[in-house]
Parts: sequence; structure tokens; C-alpha cells
Amino acid sequence: MKYKIIGDNLQIVNIELKRGESVYSEAGRLVFKSENVKMEAKVKGGFGAAIRRVIAKESFFVADFTCQEGTGLVGFAGDLPGKIKVIEIPTRNSFITERGAFLCAEDDVTINFKFAKIGAAFFGGEGFILQKLTGPGKVFIHAVGDLIEYKLKARQSIQVATSHIVGFDPTINYDVQRPGGIKTALFGGQGILLARLTGPGRVVLQSMTKEKLAAELGINPNAALAAGVGVSLGGALARNMLRR
Repeated sequence: MKYKIIGDNLQIVNIELKRGESVYSEAGRLVFKSENVKMEAKVKGGFGAAIRRVIAKESFFVADFTCQEGTGLVGFAGDLPGKIKVIEIPTRNSFITERGAFLCAEDDVTINFKFAKIGAAFFGGEGFILQKLTGPGKVFIHAVGDLIEYKLKARQSIQVATSHIVGFDPTINYDVQRPGGIKTALFGGQGILLARLTGPGRVVLQSMTKEKLAAELGINPNAALAAGVGVSLGGALARNMLRR
């Protein structure tokens, strides 16, 4: 599989598939495909995994794309202005992302969900559920604004505003802590708690967030998400049928 990420702040990933090669994506992320690429709605990982996807507010189905003959082309993009990054995941290794960061992946990559620590889930702003991507294969993630990657050494920590976290290695310890005294926590403008990420491992952050972008544009972020990644393939098909 060959790929090329094109663009600046409205990026698209173009993927070239040989006969028999497949990739899959979240519902609503397709931009284009060549006619020799077959698109199917599939239940990735079985019924149990699909139910967990629904609990995580993702679509029940994923969109699977397989090249039938020759060389096929398929392109994916995020729902909001931002960057696309490829993560190479070795066999039996994993990468953890925030819900909604996953764009597409090679067929051998499995996607599942893990629960954040109770304290981080209640106060960290990212909720209980995170996505767990397991290799081998390439995973493409999308985030708002620009992306920056840090490689933390063992016991090295950084404090991050939780909504700016895109993903991290499973070796990273994720917790939350107060940024300072009570006055700083209440009036510092960053919220009561910050995420504390401790190495060893990679951490990927985004410079912008969906909420901040929506606020600047004066739109409802939930409505924007409902128009893209939050829409299941089944729901989209049902609406199309009702319009006829």
C-alpha cells in the first residue's frame, strides 16, 4: 500500500491499493475512490466490537474498501480543518487515541476501545472511552489544527490541557492533576485539572480543538460532528431512502 498526504490545513490522504489490498475507515470519511475499488459496510471485529463502537458514540459499521483489479485509488479526509498523521504500529503493539481521531487504517489493524481511569474520565474532559488501535499496519489519524509529537523518557512527564490530546502509546501513564493552587485552578482559564502524561512513550497533541474552532465559527460542535463521523452508514442509507 502506497499513500500520500496532500494539502496544508485541509489535508487529504490518497491511498494506492493493489489487487486484493484493503483499507477501512470511519463512516463519512471517504472523499473519492476509483471504480475498481469496492466499498462495503462491515462489522469490524464482530458484533461485540460493533456494540462497543455504538457505546463509544461511533457508527455500528465501518466502511471497507478493497481493490478488485489493477491499481485502485481511495482518498479520505477529516471533518474539520487540520492535519493527518500516519502511525506505524508493529505486530501486537497498540496506539491509544481520543474518540474521533481515527481516520482510516490497513485491514490488519484492529480497533477496540479502552476505559480511562475513573478520575481522568470524570475530570479530564475526554470521557470514559478511548480508542485502542492494534497492529500490524498503518493507521491514519486526524486532528484539528497542527500536530506535534513528543517522545517522553521513562518517568518524564508533561501536563496538557485534556482536549489537546490526540493519542499516546499504551506505555504512557495518563492521569489528571490540579495545575496549581485553588485560585489558579478556578481562574487560570485552563479548567480545574490538567492531564498528566508520564513516559516512556509517544504523545501526539493538537494545537486546536473542535470546541474552540466551533466557538470561533459560531457553530454547534455536536451538529458539526453529526454531519460527519457521528453518522453511521445505516443512518445515512435510511435518510437517502426516505428522500426518494
